[in-house]
Amino acid sequence: MTASFASALAAARDAAASQHYPAGALYVLATPIGNLADITLRGLHVLQLVDAVACEDTRHTQALLRAYGIQKNDWLSVHRHNEAQGAQEVVRRLQEGQRVAYASDAGTPGVSDPGARVVAAVRAAGLPVVPVPGASSITAVLSATGGVGEDGGFVFAGFLPARGGERQQAVEALRQEPRAVVLLEAPHRIAALADTLAALGDRGITVGRELTKQFEELATLRCDAFPAWLQGEAMRSRGEFALVLHAQPRERDDGQARRVLQLLLEELPVKTAVRLAAEITGGSRNELYQAALEMKQEPGPDS
Repeated sequence: MTASFASALAAARDAAASQHYPAGALYVLATPIGNLADITLRGLHVLQLVDAVACEDTRHTQALLRAYGIQKNDWLSVHRHNEAQGAQEVVRRLQEGQRVAYASDAGTPGVSDPGARVVAAVRAAGLPVVPVPGASSITAVLSATGGVGEDGGFVFAGFLPARGGERQQAVEALRQEPRAVVLLEAPHRIAALADTLAALGDRGITVGRELTKQFEELATLRCDAFPAWLQGEAMRSRGEFALVLHAQPRERDDGQARRVLQLLLEELPVKTAVRLAAEITGGSRNELYQAALEMKQEPGPDS
């Protein structure tokens, strides 16, 4: 343990120990995606508290806990290739009243990393699942993008198919998606992904490489400039990638949106009218909501 984490463990106990941590529960625990300091105080407390740690790679997670000064003797290896069997062992431990934490190699389990089948098996057995949130490459890259769109929606697509033809089809489908899209990619396939995404032309993309690590890099550019950017420096093809295809601006007629909203407000509550007007016209919900409030305040023809 480094001296910097000795005080963190004490702070974790002070900050998180008062919460109730039920026995016989699975704790789905987010771990750092690069920077060790991204662990939460609650995460440190749970790791000290649980009876066993289930994880994707026991060697990796053991090294992580040693860095924090946490010693555990009971480990369960649960990864993509044994997740079904591993889930049953986790269920058995929980039925005995043990507390078990599940951690993937980095970030939040059960989204792109393994863990979803473990959680499903635990819930099917009627046992509690407690999320211990923390680092996530998905939310990290989204927060630094500025290309999510005015309505804030996004799609998580994860890793696209490895085969060229299937990947091309997936990208063509993304061409029609107006919302921001989060993608993940490994270093050995990033060049192929860049070449495929170049077909999206001037659509914006933010590339997050080695997020939270020493050589973190974030760049926003056009999709058709992505291959050249990647080839610009040798280091750029190394590391793990989280990327955001920016939301596409909606083409809309604000006057038409207001007319539709006005008609809907005559029959429906404000929130329902705003939602439907946005879906029908492609208008911004926020702008339509403000317009609805103004319309409600305007005097009617008989006033």
